[in-house]
Amino acid sequence: MKEEPVIYELSSPGRVGVQLPPLRKPQKGIDEYLPTEEIRDELPLPEVSQIDVVRHFVRLSQLNFSIDTDMYPLGSCTMKYNPKINEVTGRLSGLSAIHPYQPDGQIQGVLKLLWNLQGLLSEIAGFPGVTLQPSAGAQGEFTGLMLIRAMLTEKGSPRSKVLIPDSAHGTNPATATMCGYKSIGIPSGPDGEIDIEAIERLLDDDVAAIMMTVPNTLGVFETRIEKVCDMAHTVGAQVYCDGANMNAMVGRVRPGDLGIDVMHLNLHKTFSTPHGGGGPGAGALCVKKHLIPYLPGPTVAIDKDDQYFRQHSLSKSIGKVHSNMGNFGNLIRAYTYILSNGKSGLKSIADNAVLNANYVRVRLRDRYDLPFDRTCMHEVVFSGTRQKALGASTLDIAKRLIDYGFHPPTIYFPLIVPEAIMIEPTETESRETIDRFIEALVAIADEAEFDSSILRSAPVSAPLGRLDEATAARQPDLRYSPR
Repeated sequence: MKEEPVIYELSSPGRVGVQLPPLRKPQKGIDEYLPTEEIRDELPLPEVSQIDVVRHFVRLSQLNFSIDTDMYPLGSCTMKYNPKINEVTGRLSGLSAIHPYQPDGQIQGVLKLLWNLQGLLSEIAGFPGVTLQPSAGAQGEFTGLMLIRAMLTEKGSPRSKVLIPDSAHGTNPATATMCGYKSIGIPSGPDGEIDIEAIERLLDDDVAAIMMTVPNTLGVFETRIEKVCDMAHTVGAQVYCDGANMNAMVGRVRPGDLGIDVMHLNLHKTFSTPHGGGGPGAGALCVKKHLIPYLPGPTVAIDKDDQYFRQHSLSKSIGKVHSNMGNFGNLIRAYTYILSNGKSGLKSIADNAVLNANYVRVRLRDRYDLPFDRTCMHEVVFSGTRQKALGASTLDIAKRLIDYGFHPPTIYFPLIVPEAIMIEPTETESRETIDRFIEALVAIADEAEFDSSILRSAPVSAPLGRLDEATAARQPDLRYSPR
């Protein structure tokens, strides 16, 4: 049965966009395997002029929202501006055109860059050991917990439990399970910080680690973190810190100095490298001295002749967690970002991120419920319960923001806040932009009080209206079909 021809909306018979050279006449030998003119004619391609092709793709690009368009208040994902110099250095041919299996002697510049980046991250976070292999924060978590498991196993028992606060990042329980541990939840106290009394009840010599997020997902700094570390170490447990929120501390606080044993750094958050479409990311892992022997290889080292080399196996290494040296393109961008800012610039990142978040908190706390009305760090978590009572859910508020020209913030997370609205303006947004964002949310609060149906029908100005996102995720349509 002959297939029906594919119909394209923009195709008209006889129109062409380019002039292709004629195919060579097949000769004996390898040439006989070249495609013939008939095969080319049979390809079901649209017939369009060049200008129609260009306009089609430009039009599609204008439907997309991006950080170059306006603000992403996307909570802990830190969708902040990626400086263009990062892209320039990331595309330098001497860095982008190398092969990972070239001999160390041919890539001394690359290895020096990685060596320097390891050193910079070590200094910024306050840990002597660093691996650049993990390709995302979640893989950094996994690597960190595997190091802890290997170290405890060598001491006689890997133990069986990991304590995780309810204000930690959502990947932590999954990571603990993947590493063979049982996750035990710890509640938050009335101030939004971890409940010390709950830790005292749950902490015993079968606990392998406490997995903290500092600042936590409520945007609150854990002021008792040093006490938590002391308590864990008393029973031989380790403290893992999820470094996804390092944007609030960079240049200000060195987590290693607080007593933390292991911490990953999201280079695709704090250090500005792109993280679109779920990756590629980079989740560099920092460890204290006693865990260095277990790090995955290779790491970069330097010999007595000042030559850089890949150290493929440490004495007790858990083995590779990523091919070669990690997502090298992102490592270049993070290195560029750190050098561009310098020590004072990195400190100003944390200062401005915290200032911007608290500005939003104070400006909006009379219009949206604020479960923890205290100085926040890089993000502030509101609750849409007041608007929910008026008939407009947090989802409706997020969709309505699209009509005001903003990407929605993270919603319904953290789970411990009902109708949660997590806002992180980052340090890269100006006061003028943040004021426009605040004014939009104030207008939306007014609309909820006046006529909440306006919110329930949003967005009305986007290329597409309200979508059934759950069905789209479960039953994706991945094949083109004409309208």
